[in-house]
Amino acid sequence: MDNPDAFNGRLAHYGSFRGVRNHIALVGPAGPGLDEACGYYGERLVLLAQAVGLNTCWVAMTFSKKASEARVAPGEKYSLCIAVGHGETSGAAHKVKPAEKLFQATGAAPAWFAAGVEAARLAPTAMNQQRFRFDLGEDGSTVRAVALPAISCGKVDLGIAKLHFELGANAVSNDWRFA
Repeated sequence: MDNPDAFNGRLAHYGSFRGVRNHIALVGPAGPGLDEACGYYGERLVLLAQAVGLNTCWVAMTFSKKASEARVAPGEKYSLCIAVGHGETSGAAHKVKPAEKLFQATGAAPAWFAAGVEAARLAPTAMNQQRFRFDLGEDGSTVRAVALPAISCGKVDLGIAKLHFELGANAVSNDWRFA
């Protein structure tokens, strides 16, 4: 949507946003699964936009929901948004945690699990916190994704990380599933 007012507040400048005119508002039925779903499906949109040459940025707190023209019906929640457009730069690398801080596994982890963790480790997160963990089940084929306590957007970040884990793991094997 062409809506520059959503990025004209003082917090937008804290986030280094200038000239943003378009964003994808992530809105859905209020409930416990919304933020994780917004992260997962929103990241699919991010990857698609990047693939067609647009720059994107997850935006959690540095925009105005009130100034956004997104429609939010009763019973719905505006989770967060994704800035979309042609950036001055293609972005910058963000700090990432060592892989061993992002998973738990008993014994040697299968190659698909390691690939999934590495893909999730390199994924963007809304607040650059990486407050998630992947636990390999005792059966060696199930994975439990856990959102750890976060300042903000922990469930959104988990959804983003789950998509990247899935893409990384599936590049090696499809013989696994989320618990």
